[in-house]
Amino acid sequence: MSITAADVKALRDQTGAGMMDCKKALTESGGDFEKAIDYLRKKGQKVSAQRADREAKQGLIVAKLSGDNKKAVALELNCETDFVARNEEFIANAEAFAELVFNKEPASTEALRALPFEGKTVADKLELLVGKIGEKIDIGRFEIGKIGEKIDIGRFEILKTEGEIISYIHPGSQLAVLVSFEGPLGNAEVGKDVAMQVAAMNPIATNRDEVDQSTLDKELEIAKEQLINEGKPAEIAEKAAQGKLRRFFEERVLLEQKFVKDGGITVAEYLKQNGAPSVKTFRRIQLGEE
Repeated sequence: MSITAADVKALRDQTGAGMMDCKKALTESGGDFEKAIDYLRKKGQKVSAQRADREAKQGLIVAKLSGDNKKAVALELNCETDFVARNEEFIANAEAFAELVFNKEPASTEALRALPFEGKTVADKLELLVGKIGEKIDIGRFEIGKIGEKIDIGRFEILKTEGEIISYIHPGSQLAVLVSFEGPLGNAEVGKDVAMQVAAMNPIATNRDEVDQSTLDKELEIAKEQLINEGKPAEIAEKAAQGKLRRFFEERVLLEQKFVKDGGITVAEYLKQNGAPSVKTFRRIQLGEE
């Protein structure tokens, strides 16, 4: 059968594949749109197989926040090169996947890949993108934050109904932060300042009670060894190590960190001075990190 320009455009609109790829797919499938889509998917699978051993360390992170600041999503979409990460279609798909996570709350990236998307599934869409762009493309991870309801997926559980979430994307879209507060902020700039603190200083916990005991034991052991190597007696090193542990909390625990905009106060003091609620929890997503 004759393949018209309108047919090619319709397939391109539906799949996002290139014009020549769409024309070839329609020709090979005898004008059958479903078969043409399968052809393009298989092409994507072939490219995926060829690039399976490639590293997809580039990409971007996008975030979506509800109008009432009660729910937030951050999602990482990976590719091989920064050039592709800046592509408008790549960005649009990342935002569409984040929207899907926001609405459907999948329990894992595997569950996300299986969700319906544009008449197929997210996995199908990824294959089409790989076939069109010629790079390995995949969803790295995502985080969900939701106030007032437990999300039983081992991610971002927030139980206080009066809280609020702030999202922050660092320029370049390679770092995202979600911060939940224990009450309404009133001043969004204060929330943004705390999110930027998390982005800049990379704390490991909100408060010292959240720090894993094995981490504390390791830090104490390192501190004691350092002091003993400096010639301190073991019993003195034991006591002095506690002082080093306090400095560890000041460096790695969010509420005890020095506020980056004013090193004379801690983050907790900054919140108190501005009449803001304390931080409940946070998530920091760095491109390419686990």
